[in-house]
Amino acid sequence: MAQTAGLSLADAARSMQPWFHNLHLPDGTQTAPDHSLGDFPAYKWQELAPLLPQDMTGWTVLDIGCNAGFYSFELARRGARVTAIDSNAHYLSQAAWAARVYGLAERIEFRRMQVYELARIAGTCDLVLFLGVFYHLRYPLLALDIVREKVGRLLAFQTLTMPGPEQGPEVRDLPFAQRGELVSEAWPRMAFVEHSMAGDPTNWWVPNPSCVEAVLRTRALKVVARPGTEVWLCEPDPEGESSRGLGFEEEFAAALGRAAPGGG
Repeated sequence: MAQTAGLSLADAARSMQPWFHNLHLPDGTQTAPDHSLGDFPAYKWQELAPLLPQDMTGWTVLDIGCNAGFYSFELARRGARVTAIDSNAHYLSQAAWAARVYGLAERIEFRRMQVYELARIAGTCDLVLFLGVFYHLRYPLLALDIVREKVGRLLAFQTLTMPGPEQGPEVRDLPFAQRGELVSEAWPRMAFVEHSMAGDPTNWWVPNPSCVEAVLRTRALKVVARPGTEVWLCEPDPEGESSRGLGFEEEFAAALGRAAPGGG
């Protein structure tokens, strides 16, 4: 981490470049004022914020892929206790520094870890943020299965998507002879990026919107709002179909090194 003691906020922020989150610091300094996406992620937060309680005292939040902590700070300001994780040490250093600047360090715990490691941590959180991570993962469905176990009340989900309709066909059992339907525009699907996209080799997958909704349904998550482009707000659906039965549960347990369901 850069040495920031004795530096102005502007100089300290400059010493920790590059920034992906454009934080607005107390002295008016912005950490990424020339961001290619504009005032990011403030404009995304403005879409989601009205759907969350103004007073989140007593809420627990898990911020997956927290980056420099923008969302964690906003939720901590509303009274939530936040656990924020990221695999990138540079971003976590930025986040920890900014938390001290904002006076929020006591409300947020930052951890360096992969999303898959959440499988080894017990318990749920009232709100889980899974924003801008899914498409960066080599194993996105495994990650979502793990994340689903952590959702208490709400999941905020965001991913890069490719063009396509919001809703696709819910075919209960597609015959092999009709597999030509898989290439229809509305069919839930994800494109695989073999090398790189937008200069980023971690952009592995790009689903269409109907794929996102289908994937969420298979983990018993009900979409309750679409706050903005490529953003879904979900809640656990007790009546939803979680997975495809015992075969899935056995596969999931094996992937995580857990005992098979039923002790088999």
